[in-house]
Parts: sequence; structure tokens; C-alpha cells
Amino acid sequence: MDQSKLVTITTIILFSWVAFIISWERISPYRKGLPFFRDGFWVDLVWYTIIQSYFLKILIFDYIIAPIQHQFSVTGLALFKNWTITEQILFFLFTHDLYIYLFHRLQHASKLLWRTHEAHHSGKEVDFLAGSRSHIVEIIINQTIEFAPIMILSPNPEIIVPIKALLDAMFGMFIHANVNVKFGKLKYFLNTPELHLWHHANYREVFHKNFSTKFSMWDYLFGTVYDPGKKPGDLRDNWGLYYDYPKDYFLQHAFSVKRFDEQKLLRNSWFNWYYNLRPRFLEWLIAQWKYLRKSKTGNTENATEPSPELSQPQENFVSCEE
Repeated sequence: MDQSKLVTITTIILFSWVAFIISWERISPYRKGLPFFRDGFWVDLVWYTIIQSYFLKILIFDYIIAPIQHQFSVTGLALFKNWTITEQILFFLFTHDLYIYLFHRLQHASKLLWRTHEAHHSGKEVDFLAGSRSHIVEIIINQTIEFAPIMILSPNPEIIVPIKALLDAMFGMFIHANVNVKFGKLKYFLNTPELHLWHHANYREVFHKNFSTKFSMWDYLFGTVYDPGKKPGDLRDNWGLYYDYPKDYFLQHAFSVKRFDEQKLLRNSWFNWYYNLRPRFLEWLIAQWKYLRKSKTGNTENATEPSPELSQPQENFVSCEE
């Protein structure tokens, strides 16, 4: 199959899956009352899902994997040349998932590696989009280890990579989705929100449990499963981290290097202005759209005049970026 056609098909499947998961969350929520535009929604969508993913794809494939592939000059092992596409996908799916389980477990055990993973646990309202919140270093490590072997060893990387990436995205959204679903005995093999949402709960007993991504069997095999048969709770304190964590994308990465108090920084007028720049810009765009909409309908009497520019920093203006 032509790669461009395959990418088109996988993209259509991905967006269809997003629509399905969003509908499922609205119809049968695991945690009731969770808003769609929850706290941190735009940070996760714009910065982590779109901007970070776009630039890291270029960095990982063009500047890390490509030089490695050129250095080794391997065009696939003879073993894989005799395998079907399905067999290759299943092989890379299982081996990488085992690696993710082990590395994920190490991240929770190491104070240094935890700095590259805590962002993923910082959300107090977990949904299908929450899985995209991952530190740059974590993504570089995991996706290089994931896709480099495929590019180097597989004779069909142009087919395996898009399909593997699609399965990763679909499973990532599913296990983080705010959906109330039970898999019965199948949960001993496949991971589900029933197990993984507990991993995002703010409880000491689950901090070193439920590390699996796609296959929950790793947790059962290595004795790290936590399945109490109940839900963590609906309060914000039942979820995320036990300590305060920055809401801004850049501050979240800075926080992994140097700890600081975000609220103290907000006392600085210029930092406050930067911190609220994007929310104010979004409000300004909405105001322009409403004004233009009313102007087109001829109802300009109550239309709000658009602001010519964004306001300057104010000492006492403090809010948070949604």
C-alpha cells in the first residue's frame, strides 16, 4: 500500500476514534460532572498534542533516528523479511509495551526520572486528552526507543510506523478516557480505564502500581496491579499530584529542572502579564468574533467595540490559564 494512502486512512481512523471517545465520555462517564473544557484542556491540546508533537516528530525521526539508521545501514533483519505485516506489528507492539512498563516503573522509583514524568500525573481532571501531557525528555526517550528499531530492523517501516503510531494514540486515549467500562476477565490481558485511571489517582498505595499501557498482563505478571473494585472519588484532591504544579506549559518544563512557587512568581507584574497573555488573547479573539458576527447581522447597537490591543500588565491581576 502507498504510504500517503496509508497515512490518510490512519488519520481518518484516528479522528473517528476521537469522536467516538468524546461521545462515550459524555454518555457514560467514569467520573460524573467532568467538563469537556476542563482545567488545562487548551494546554494539553495546543501545546502538548499539536505543537510539541509536531516538532518532536521532526526532531526524533529526522535528527535522531535517521542518523542512527544511516550509521548502521541496516535494511531489515532476515528474520523479519519472512514475517507478515501483522506479525511484525504484534512483535513491536509487545516488546515496546514491555519496555514502557519497565521504564514507567523506573520513573516512579527514581527521583530524577520522576521529574520527566510528573507532568503526566499533574492533571486533576483526567480524560482522553490527558495522556498527551508528557515531558519533552520522556517523549524523546520513549519514541526513539519505540521507532528506531522499526526503522532499522523492519523491511516495511513505511507501513509499520503509521499503524503502530495509530494504535499507540488510540490506546493512549482509551486508557485515559473518562468512560465507565468494565472488561471482565479480559482486563487481565488488556489495559482499561478501570485500571489506569487509578494510576492517576492521588493515593500513596497506587503510586507504584498499574504501570501497564496496552497490556495489563505485565502488572499481573510482576505483581504491580491495584484493583480495589471501587473508584478513587470525584473530588479534585482524589486525583493528580499531592503538591502544587504549574499550569503553564513552559513553567511545567522549568519546574522539572528547578522547583519554584508559581503563586509567588505571579506577584511580579511582568510575569503576571506573561502568564495571562494567552488567556487574554483568547478572550480578545472571542470578543472580535462576537463583534463581527453582530455587525454582519446589522445589530451593532449592543455590539462591544473590539479592543485595539491587549492590555498591559497589571499588578493585581491574577488568574490561571485554562
